[in-house]
Amino acid sequence: MAPVHTAVPPVERSDLAARHRTEDHREPSLWEVLFSKENLLAALRRVETNRGAPGVDGMTTEQLRPWIAQNWPRVWAELDVGTYRPAPVRRVTIPKPNGGERMLGVPGVLDRLIQQAIAQVLVPVFDPHFSGSSFGFRPGRSAHQAVRAGRRAVQDGNRWAVDLDLDKFFDRVNHDALMARVARRVKDKKVLKLIRRYLEAGIMAEGVVISSGEGTPQGSPLSPLLSNIMLDDLDRELFKRGHRFVRYADDAMIFVRSKRAAERTLASVTGFIEKTLKLKVNKEKSKACPIWWTSLLGFGYYLTKGQVKIRVAGKAVKRLKSTVRRYTSRTWGVSMDHRLDKLNRFTTGWVAYFGLAESGRVFREIDEWTRRRLRQAQMVQWKTYERKRHMLRKLGYDPERTVDRGEVVISRKRYWRQSRSHSVSIAMNSTYWASRGYRSFTDSWSRSRHHITS
Repeated sequence: MAPVHTAVPPVERSDLAARHRTEDHREPSLWEVLFSKENLLAALRRVETNRGAPGVDGMTTEQLRPWIAQNWPRVWAELDVGTYRPAPVRRVTIPKPNGGERMLGVPGVLDRLIQQAIAQVLVPVFDPHFSGSSFGFRPGRSAHQAVRAGRRAVQDGNRWAVDLDLDKFFDRVNHDALMARVARRVKDKKVLKLIRRYLEAGIMAEGVVISSGEGTPQGSPLSPLLSNIMLDDLDRELFKRGHRFVRYADDAMIFVRSKRAAERTLASVTGFIEKTLKLKVNKEKSKACPIWWTSLLGFGYYLTKGQVKIRVAGKAVKRLKSTVRRYTSRTWGVSMDHRLDKLNRFTTGWVAYFGLAESGRVFREIDEWTRRRLRQAQMVQWKTYERKRHMLRKLGYDPERTVDRGEVVISRKRYWRQSRSHSVSIAMNSTYWASRGYRSFTDSWSRSRHHITS
């Protein structure tokens, strides 16, 4: 491969094979397409755009391009003769929203480049054959589409849900079973061998390499495609049984019409997953219940005037409040402007996703609660009685004359109670916070709804 700093126009993945025919019009092998200059350049740009932490070798995405320019001939020679050995992935743990920890694997940037190149040529091979009810990590598909598909199923009378939770899916995938499914459509033995080596690369944990007999590291560019390949058999089984369902990666929900059907489906599908796919269903988290009692990708459903609507799930609101508490903590010693900037960035991303919800009530409640926490933080920052009195007078309220339910508004303690007092609430009302730059959840949701429905 030539040095990859040469400018190359973007190439559509589906056109890669056509762009790499040899002079004698021979169809290039999958291996040749995989390591073509255009495909590698597209993969390099993607890795650089995604950035991410270094792997076990410490190389950053900024260092990858010049390193490749100097070392690619050696790497390519090892790849072509089959002696290339991927580096083990670096294990990191992140907290789960509902408690516990999730294990992630961080490959080195060179291996992220090669895995990205593999994914780019395999997605057009596999994706057209995936189920229409699969929405996770697929081109042109999204979580919002999955939630809307679920609403259609509920609107059609399927008011019971089978909520499936696969226990540590990415850690339990059987390599032989996965490779057998990859080999159904990939016949190039060199490509199959390289994918197998990535599965068996191992994990670096506390300086020790742990061999991996099963699992695919969550966090690598190739793992989303491999998860869809592995679970495509589940999709086909559910379709064969005539079920309405939605799957997003390893999250799956089946929609049925009765409690009896839900319980029967949960038992039979659990058997299929554990016996045929050699995966494990988390029986504590998987359940058969009315659709109103569960959530899908952070959203729930509710019924109003005969129509099924989308709402923000209670667990999602709980996770939001945990984040907002950090940004509005009265012990966080930063300026209010910095605090609001961090909060606004979070608000923008959160509403961009949850703006699909069709009820504005939860956004108004979040705003009221957030403004109260901001008032508390502001009162703490004003510190002294004299400063508080001066600032409230400046806002048009005399705290010495204003009594709220028989209590003096300003005191040395009980900041949370002070933040709810009538006079403080009016002095630092929604208009005040808007002037300070606070981005309202409700206003952001209204703009988001306009964008979604227009």
